[in-house]
Amino acid sequence: MASGSSDRDSADLRRPDAKIPTPLATGLALQIAALNLPGAVLIATVVFQAAGQPEKVLLWAVFASVAACGATTMLQAFRAGRFGAGHILAIGTPGAAIAVSVAALAAGGPGLLVTLVIALALFQFAFSARLSLFRRVLTPTVTGTVMMLTPVTVMPVMFQQLENVPAGTPAVAAPLCALTTLLVIAGLVLKARQGLRLWAPVIGIVAGSAVAAIFGLYDFGRIGRAAWIGIPAVEWPAPDLGFGPEFWTLLPGFLFIGLVCTIQTVSGAVAIQRVCWGGSRAVDFRAVQGAVAADGAGNLLSGFAGTMPLGFRPMGATMVEITGIGSRRIGIALGAATIALAFLPKALAAILAIPGPVAAAFITVTMAAIFVIGMKMVVQDGLDYRKGLVAGVGFWIGAGFESGAVFPEMVSGFAGGFLQNGMIAGGVAAIAMTLFVELAKPRRSRLELAFDRSALQEIRAFVGAFAARNGWAGDMADRLDAASEETVLTLLDRDEAGEEAGEEAGEDAEPRRLLLTAHRDGAAAVLEFVAAKGEENLQDRIALLGEAGAADSIEREVSLRLLRHLASSVRHQQYYDADILTVRVDPALDPSGPDGAPGQSQ
Repeated sequence: MASGSSDRDSADLRRPDAKIPTPLATGLALQIAALNLPGAVLIATVVFQAAGQPEKVLLWAVFASVAACGATTMLQAFRAGRFGAGHILAIGTPGAAIAVSVAALAAGGPGLLVTLVIALALFQFAFSARLSLFRRVLTPTVTGTVMMLTPVTVMPVMFQQLENVPAGTPAVAAPLCALTTLLVIAGLVLKARQGLRLWAPVIGIVAGSAVAAIFGLYDFGRIGRAAWIGIPAVEWPAPDLGFGPEFWTLLPGFLFIGLVCTIQTVSGAVAIQRVCWGGSRAVDFRAVQGAVAADGAGNLLSGFAGTMPLGFRPMGATMVEITGIGSRRIGIALGAATIALAFLPKALAAILAIPGPVAAAFITVTMAAIFVIGMKMVVQDGLDYRKGLVAGVGFWIGAGFESGAVFPEMVSGFAGGFLQNGMIAGGVAAIAMTLFVELAKPRRSRLELAFDRSALQEIRAFVGAFAARNGWAGDMADRLDAASEETVLTLLDRDEAGEEAGEEAGEDAEPRRLLLTAHRDGAAAVLEFVAAKGEENLQDRIALLGEAGAADSIEREVSLRLLRHLASSVRHQQYYDADILTVRVDPALDPSGPDGAPGQSQ
């Protein structure tokens, strides 16, 4: 009994709406900030230095990047309207944007960079609004593969930090710092109680930094030289609205980076939901759309501030996995702390003074968690031979390109060398294979019509003709007919309930449309219903049918219960612009089984 109560408490803490004390939220937020800020500062510094920009422009760009990262992180946690995921999504400066940002600064200065970053932001807004159109490409297999490739891209750089110590440092210093950090974090995560486990990362960093201080590796001088409070002089560049050849030459590269950042954000928004809800809920794609839209807002802010693009960083899901706490209060505190640190140079210097070997050991633990999260996303999607090939080949292509083992001379000169990034190369490979699988599928039968009860007969006739064309008769044809009928009735009941609620609120109901597509997948039939949006997720309701209490109306649930027995899987994807219900009917399924529960894929 005590164990069950403890499990419920742990599950509650993982939820984004968990109420946790402010000191705890702040402490966890500072740990994520310590991990995220060095990259945000260093990448922006490298970009503006490499482009030969003056010191005052560089200082303003770094300040603007950090402040924009904080504001966007807060927006992600708040979920204001259609902006934000409502989860902990850390925002930083993506390494993938270094090359295009340097090229823009070199070609046209900060003004051209501003214009291109704003164009990237507008692209992300459009992508977010029509994310449902990409549902067959950005599958959990693709996004999980991209997530698994994140450590492959990050770790080569971080392993270099293991030797980032001043000349003349004793040979044992760096290994001892890294080993202390790693052992303390791993030991606490593996064996400590939850209260102490929450602080494992920061305790590990402090322990490693203490060892580093013995060897003189912790840069106290940097902290001493930094001011307590201050901001650099404003160096705001006006947008370059000339739209000359440089703009059109660089625009495809920025849009491609925007696509890469968007895929990372989609992966992260799906991953954080998996971690917080533990697979007990279907993925809410409205939250995913909100995450992409918030990224767009952040990039719009970055563009107008005159700095480089922003993007999702995977630290949020990692910390939830390690600490077991997923409250969005941590995300809000993270954003506030990041903004505050932009105005507090001395506090920022304390983070930047952490020695490279300590940071490398810390990130090794977090990247291991990221890899496992990506692996879970792939496996939970239902791993058949096609998805296994997409994930496996995509991962190893990414690993090969990242390590420079695949035709390095050709790759470095192709498309600006983007494919040298393992996450981009592996993601492109996974998307290409997924597109091929989709294009190779049998042609889909389509039916679009007004969605009301009079449409039921036409839908049944459409499904009957589809079954006849594929040679299905008898039990399979009957089950297809029944499954389509119960799905339509379920959607109609839900939409009519929403319409009544809207009428009571004085809202005018829009005419409803339904797009039904049907295709054969091996021996099974797949029906996809694209209908008007609703508030509740039918996949979650089907999963909870066995736990339904007496208060639930049996009449209201009857269609769902029948559908659960008729279908082998039901997948419900909710977007702001549409609800998509995919029903798979397998002839091998025996509906007379003890429960007949369908598989729940997302």
